[in-house]
Amino acid sequence: MTTPAHHRRHIAVIGGGWAGHAAAVTLAKQGCQVSVYEASRTTGGRARSITFAPVKHLPPVTLDNGQHILLGAYTTTFSLLKTVGIASQDAFLRLPLQMCYPSHTGIQFEAPRLPAPWHLAIALWRAQGLSGSDKMALMRFFTSARWMKWTLYDDCTVTELLERFDQTDHIIRLLWAPLCVAALNTPIHAASAQLFLHVLRDSLGAKRSASDMLMPRMDLSALFPDAAARFITTHGGAVYCGTAVDSILPADNAALRWDLFNKEGSHLSQVDGLVIATPPESAAQLLDGKIDTTPLRAFDYEPITTCYLQYTQNIRLDRAFYALATDEATRSWGQFVFDRAQMTVDTHHTPQDGLLAVIISAASHAIEQGHAVLADDVARQLATVFQQEKLLNPLWTKIISEKRATFAATPGLLRPPNATAIANVVLAGDYTASDYPATLESAMRSGKDAANILLQTR
Repeated sequence: MTTPAHHRRHIAVIGGGWAGHAAAVTLAKQGCQVSVYEASRTTGGRARSITFAPVKHLPPVTLDNGQHILLGAYTTTFSLLKTVGIASQDAFLRLPLQMCYPSHTGIQFEAPRLPAPWHLAIALWRAQGLSGSDKMALMRFFTSARWMKWTLYDDCTVTELLERFDQTDHIIRLLWAPLCVAALNTPIHAASAQLFLHVLRDSLGAKRSASDMLMPRMDLSALFPDAAARFITTHGGAVYCGTAVDSILPADNAALRWDLFNKEGSHLSQVDGLVIATPPESAAQLLDGKIDTTPLRAFDYEPITTCYLQYTQNIRLDRAFYALATDEATRSWGQFVFDRAQMTVDTHHTPQDGLLAVIISAASHAIEQGHAVLADDVARQLATVFQQEKLLNPLWTKIISEKRATFAATPGLLRPPNATAIANVVLAGDYTASDYPATLESAMRSGKDAANILLQTR
């Protein structure tokens, strides 16, 4: 039964990233009138696409502001994608769990499509580049983690956790360190072991498909924010880009209603509830003087840089992606390289033949000497590890750096809950209290949870 228009609750979502849109879709699906306010000209937050002209006289190119890998364990993400009409089987390239380096530069570890835990056992048995002591150490770790139910009494760093279970230097450098920085965007010496164990629990410790690695075959804006905006508008809501909410005040005539204003003081709307889905420091500014905002100001942040290199169309990797061994001394910054052509093949989206994307997480030093130097560093690293001199000279490069891409996922970090001390005002974002670090899944879970709190209150 459709709710009569004059009885529909009007909810404002401040922030049009993935968490904000997850909240808005959940609310709209339940019959609320939703207005999304996004300060920038495009939605998507830190997971969006950008369009630019790489070289004069060439057509514009659309790239993501960062290459993402999703896990099969991301159930909330896939559920919400289905809600807005995105078919996961078409939207992603799905690969089994793997950590493979270019030949002779590291390990070769790939899980077969067998039921858990046999997929890990066979992958470990077949793994190349691991000694017998390496494999025994990994078996000891997984056995102990399962026995502990992936839970620590006291959080510590990932480094301390790995030392506790006698992991070898070889597998720490080539397996655990890159997995940790990929999952938490925080180096192992500073990363929360408990958050890392949560990710391992829901992927390696669950059914085989939960550990699958999924890479988007469409750009990030099309994958969710654009589809979510269509869903919201077809359900009677609206998405306002380029509209920043500067202040919120209780409505004069109703303690549970809120007035929204822009920075010029113009009234934007009066609503029955608020989802604040901005970065934590922006949420703190909106809520300053209304609640204790100390937890929102307590985060440190880590960068993520993506280096795109366009080569001639005949350049192609043997796999969709490879892990790369990092070495700051030789300015080998790249941690993973992705062959974008293999992600768009057999889809209706524009193929990106010859385009490689190299990810550099939690490495602020990489960008210090500028984009041009970093692009040269990355090209040299690729040419060296793949033993192909032609990789030294891409046709063009593009560096996209998010300096505050995620919060630093450190041990014992206190993250605020979705609920606030204010009636009908909730928080949404990957920084809110969760078993997960700052991932798309934690953003989507947070948005859905925030919406459900409002739906349960009147």
